[in-house]
Amino acid sequence: MSSTPQHYVIGTAGHVDHGKSTLVKALTGIDPDRLREEKEREMTIDLGFAWLRLPSGRQVSIVDVPGHERFIKNMLAGVGGIDAALLVIAADEGPMPQTDEHLAILDLLQVGRGVVALTKIDLVDDEWRAMVTEEVSDKLHGTSLAAAPIVPVSAVTGAGLDALLQALDAMLDTIPPRGETSYPRLPVDRVFTMPGFGTVVTGTLLGGPLDVGQEVEILPSGLRGRVRGLQSHRARVERAMPGTRTAVNLSGVAVDDVTRGDVLVSSPGRLQPTLLLDARLRGVAGSPVPLEHNDAVDFFVGASETSARVALLDRERIDPGEEGWVQVRFTRPVVVDRGDRFIVRRPSPSLTIGGGVVVDAHPARHRRHRPEVIAALEVLASGTPDEIVAQALADRPVELRALVRVTGLPEGEVREAAQRLVEARAIVVL
Repeated sequence: MSSTPQHYVIGTAGHVDHGKSTLVKALTGIDPDRLREEKEREMTIDLGFAWLRLPSGRQVSIVDVPGHERFIKNMLAGVGGIDAALLVIAADEGPMPQTDEHLAILDLLQVGRGVVALTKIDLVDDEWRAMVTEEVSDKLHGTSLAAAPIVPVSAVTGAGLDALLQALDAMLDTIPPRGETSYPRLPVDRVFTMPGFGTVVTGTLLGGPLDVGQEVEILPSGLRGRVRGLQSHRARVERAMPGTRTAVNLSGVAVDDVTRGDVLVSSPGRLQPTLLLDARLRGVAGSPVPLEHNDAVDFFVGASETSARVALLDRERIDPGEEGWVQVRFTRPVVVDRGDRFIVRRPSPSLTIGGGVVVDAHPARHRRHRPEVIAALEVLASGTPDEIVAQALADRPVELRALVRVTGLPEGEVREAAQRLVEARAIVVL
C-alpha cells in the first residue's frame, strides 16, 4: 500500500435548478458560484470549485458544473478529469433532459464511480419519493453508474447529508490507486492574474506530481515557463500531487498567452499537438441521429473544445449505441494522449452524439475500409506493451523518445518491451 495519500476529484452533474450548487455549499460551506451574474440569476454558468474532508479524513475536490443546456460546453470542460460523479436529481421533478445528457456524458467518459443525491426531499411525501427513486434506478440501469447508491437529502433541512458523506467515502474506497505516468499534465480550465503574482492557471493535475521551480511547457503554443508557486485548496504547497485541483502561478508566461483548453506539461517534448487521431467511438444510445462519415463535430477532450470532422474507417455510419473505428481530423492542433476519453457533439442543432477513447494520437492519414488499418487499431487498443511497441515500429524506425510519445506508454514499459523484442529478434536497434 502506497504511503502517499490518494487524492480524488468529484464532479457534480444534473439538470438546472435541481440544487447542485446549494448541495455543494451545504456539504462544504463554500459557495461554488463565484460570478456576480450567477448570484444574481441564481443559476450556475461556469465551473465552480470547492473541497471537503470526508468522515474517513480524506480530502476531496469538488467541481460544480452548470446544469443548463446553454452551458453544456462549460460542463464538459469540468468533467474530463474527475474520478467520480455526484449526480443530483430533484425529488419533486425527477430526471429531466439535462439529467439524461449529463448521464450519457458520464457513461461515454466511463466514469464508473458515483453517488446519486436525490435532493429536495422536504418538498415531497414518502410515496412520491419512492416512485422517483425507482425512476432514477431505471435511468441508471445499463450505464457506468448502474451501481451508484441513491441517497435522499435536503440541503435546506440537512436531512441525509451525513448519509451522503458516508456514501461518498464508501464509494471512493472502491477506486483503485491511480497509477502515475512519467509526466504530469494539467488541462487548464481557468486562467487569471493576481496582483503581485502574475499569471495563474487552474485544473486537475494528472499523471504525476508538479514541483515549485519546475520548468513547464504550455501546449499547443509551446511557450515555456516556470512554476513560481502552487496551491491546492487555497493552501500553498511545494509539491502538487496528481488527482488534486491545483493552482499554478507561472513566471515567464503572460495571462493573455494561456486560455482554457491549453495543457500545461512538465516534460517538454513528451506531448506534441496533433491534427489527427485514431479512436474507438460509441454513439449515444437513444440519440435521434447517427454519426455519418465526414460529419462536422465539436470535439471535447480535457478542458478543450475544437472543431473537427470524423472519418469513419470501417462503416458508413455509427448508429446510436453502436461503436466504430474513426479518424478525427481537426481544424487546429489538439493536445491528447493515448487512452484519453473524449466527447463529440453535433454543432447545430447542439447535441451530444458520441464519445470514445484515443488509441493513436499521431497516426498517418488512413484510407477507409482497409483490413490492415483496422487490425493495427485493434492491437493499439487492446494489445500488450510488446505488441503495441512492435506495431509502432512496423512501418518506420522510431527513436526511443518518440516511441514513448507514439505509443502513449510509460517510458519504463517502452524500454522493457523494446528490450524483449530485441532479444526475440523481432526488432533491431540502429
